[in-house]
Amino acid sequence: MLKKDDQVTIEIEDIGTDGAGIGKADGYTLFVKDAVIGDIIKAKVIKAKKTYGYARLMEIITPSKDRVEPVCPVARQCGGCQIQQMSYSAQLKYKQKLVRDNLARIGGITDCEVLPVIGMENPFNYRNKAQYPVGRNKDGKVVIGFYAGRTHSIIPQTDCLIQHECNKQIVETVLEFMKKYKVTAYDEKKNKGIVRHILTRVGKTTGEVMVCLIINAKKLPYPEEFVEMIRNCGINLEIKSITVNINREKTNVILGEKIETLYGHSYIEDYIGDIKYRISPLSFYQVNPEQTKKLYQTALEFADIKESEVVWDLYCGIGTISLFMAQTAAKVCGVEIVPQAIEDAKQNAELNHMTNTEFFVGAAEDVVPTQYEKSGGKLRADVVTIDPPRKGCDEKLLETVVKMAPSRIVYVSCDPGTLARDVKVLVERGYEVKRVRACDMFGGSFHVETVVGLQRKSM
Repeated sequence: MLKKDDQVTIEIEDIGTDGAGIGKADGYTLFVKDAVIGDIIKAKVIKAKKTYGYARLMEIITPSKDRVEPVCPVARQCGGCQIQQMSYSAQLKYKQKLVRDNLARIGGITDCEVLPVIGMENPFNYRNKAQYPVGRNKDGKVVIGFYAGRTHSIIPQTDCLIQHECNKQIVETVLEFMKKYKVTAYDEKKNKGIVRHILTRVGKTTGEVMVCLIINAKKLPYPEEFVEMIRNCGINLEIKSITVNINREKTNVILGEKIETLYGHSYIEDYIGDIKYRISPLSFYQVNPEQTKKLYQTALEFADIKESEVVWDLYCGIGTISLFMAQTAAKVCGVEIVPQAIEDAKQNAELNHMTNTEFFVGAAEDVVPTQYEKSGGKLRADVVTIDPPRKGCDEKLLETVVKMAPSRIVYVSCDPGTLARDVKVLVERGYEVKRVRACDMFGGSFHVETVVGLQRKSM
């Protein structure tokens, strides 16, 4: 058995769920960050367990045919892009295999084809939302960038190549403001200092920009000067919203509940397809608008909604999927736990002159069973769409969905593992998987968004 600090030469044979390469030394499995299938490498063991361990890539002896030079100079240190060293075509094949393997291993689903992943035309500068942590380095200097993998150590970087190009100027302007007016950076160990994070959103279609400072204070010092500097930061887009978000808790949660508007509106607007959406700092909105359109079109195709049918959209956010479905359905009911998101969803329905929607505030696992009980078991849905957070669905919710007896269920997921777990529950309760397709929303990372279409077996 290998031990810590041992060095070995191995060939990478597979990629794990977190993007790390997998190889074997005398039958002992090693996970190696930054390695690509086909690489022959020298690696140093950094943690050894009984049957497997973790190793650091020390030298690439023979590079894989799928290995490319990362475009970002800090790709290896930063925790954001785990597989940027893999060619984009290889990334898509890896994500397809990741979905297929999870469905088979966790869900026991092997008899349904996993269609090729819907890829991007350009896997860079695609994100419409950025969250930059702000802190100090060992020398006490203010740093803004991104967390190194599995840490809260900030890698200084203002020019992230998967974010919108305008962010560099915005972030550097915030840094200039902090230096000029001696506004302190947050120290999470001491829970002191003011600026915790910088959040930006960019409307891909509208060109509207939101800048939100998350602060550990009741008010931002020099707010007028901050607004003036941001409005004149030199980007070629419209600064539509400048806000501060108050978060004075000692927590890893980025956003607090209170938002103060310093300039413009508390929201920006953008389109997915022909549908306009109003987006606030607290709203969940997919980060890749071009791919989101393809994702939702896939969900709509799998749903196959008829004009007379009722749809329940669970974990609806600001109504993105709900409004897509409402274009075809007789009625759509959306459920979301975040009150501000539901307000946005209602406003988004009004913006698009859609009167066939109804939205409920609350946890889906509470609201849907409650509504079902209130109806005396009469609550029905022809189609249910589910787009839960990474942790997946509460089993109580899945049981209620089955009682509602929809003919079709469309499950949209950002985590292949919890997707497979939940789909297994639905299959065991009378549904069969008809179609599976992933959409690459997050080029350069191991994350993947997947749509699964299920149908009741009695249909």
